Amino acid sequence: MLKLINLSKTFGEFTAVDNLNLQINRGDLFGFLGPNGAGKTTTIKMITGLYNISKGSILVDDIDISGNPIISKNKIGYIPDQPFLYDKLTGKEFLYFSGGLYQIAKKELKDKIDHLIDLLKIGDWLDKRTEDYSQGMRQRITIASAFLHDPELIIIDEPMVGLDPQSAVIVKQVLKQKAREGCTIFMSTHSLNVVEEICNRVGIINYGKLIYDVSIDELKQMQKEHNHNIEELFIALTQS
Repeated sequence: MLKLINLSKTFGEFTAVDNLNLQINRGDLFGFLGPNGAGKTTTIKMITGLYNISKGSILVDDIDISGNPIISKNKIGYIPDQPFLYDKLTGKEFLYFSGGLYQIAKKELKDKIDHLIDLLKIGDWLDKRTEDYSQGMRQRITIASAFLHDPELIIIDEPMVGLDPQSAVIVKQVLKQKAREGCTIFMSTHSLNVVEEICNRVGIINYGKLIYDVSIDELKQMQKEHNHNIEELFIALTQS
């Protein structure tokens, strides 16, 4: 579903992403790990079209995003690390605005919003202005807007930032459900316990290079062999 082929990004003399090769299959819930400055967010911004590619290519469902940006972006739902909402709109108004950008018919859009209200438990405060929302509320509205057009690929940068325990549980349940339905999820995070809990594959990037790409079962086997928990193993792998 997602292929990164010899992907690189440079800023002047600095190489942020260095010859990255990765294939994420349909239905994968892929955890993308790495220390600060390793290249995670830069990779995400190239996939979503926010950064130009310095070298290589990105395919979404075998469509090159550089040659067909509109078609490929219609297949992607993007959830950034800092939710951006229009503060003077209510949550419901923001969702209708977002659906309009994808030209979703009004009746269909209403049905989708009603479904997402129930799925993400956002009905109690949907008619309040988003300027009054907590971080968890803002994150759930952003997730709902990313799901409106039924994307085949969901790109998430730090989904658990600022979430209270209840919101975190809901978001994890929704992500697992979407993966079971065949949606591909590419999730960058520092929350190692979340990766261990919900992901089926894990990639680790360090200094712009992919140093590991393993199944979650292989990662757990590595933990046993080295007698490490996931935090200790991550530190050992990225330091070495």
